[in-house]
Amino acid sequence: MSNDETFAAAYREHYWAVSRYVARRLDGRTSEVEEVVAEVFAVAWRRRSDLPACPLPWLYGVARNCLSNAVRGYGRRRRLVDKLGHDETAHGRQIVDSPDSEQPGAWVHDALARLAPADQEVLRLTTWEELGIDEVAVALGCGSRAAAMRLHRARRRLRAEIDSMRPAVAAGPTTPRRDTPKEQRHG
Repeated sequence: MSNDETFAAAYREHYWAVSRYVARRLDGRTSEVEEVVAEVFAVAWRRRSDLPACPLPWLYGVARNCLSNAVRGYGRRRRLVDKLGHDETAHGRQIVDSPDSEQPGAWVHDALARLAPADQEVLRLTTWEELGIDEVAVALGCGSRAAAMRLHRARRRLRAEIDSMRPAVAAGPTTPRRDTPKEQRHG
């Protein structure tokens, strides 16, 4: 198969997976999703001779880089708008969520958002994108052992965040310590 045919097959097979990957990471900025996905496949086209046999993890790696560029660009635009004084708060167009607007499972997203971006990414790759550790390694541009260690540490940190978010369990009555038979004989 030629490089052009390999690219076409990768595009047809993985366009929607890459689109979902990008959309989940842009947090509601849907207007930018198509731009980022287009950039991902433009890079893939330029590097079509580098496409691996299993291109999805590689495409996710390209998407990570394109997302980084998009986020930096968004930040620059946001700062410019703020500098010019045309942001929503300056014009009184603030959006306030209603008390019942919290979605089920939002606490998981809150805990995830408290993690470092690198931890968030490795967890998303394994959970949302359903990649195996070898594929995660390709997407992150590291070895399989490093990817496995990053995943292990990210899971541990997520567990700690979830535990810290739980309301403290009301301290109930404590039961007195029972002596074991050995302690009863010697004590």
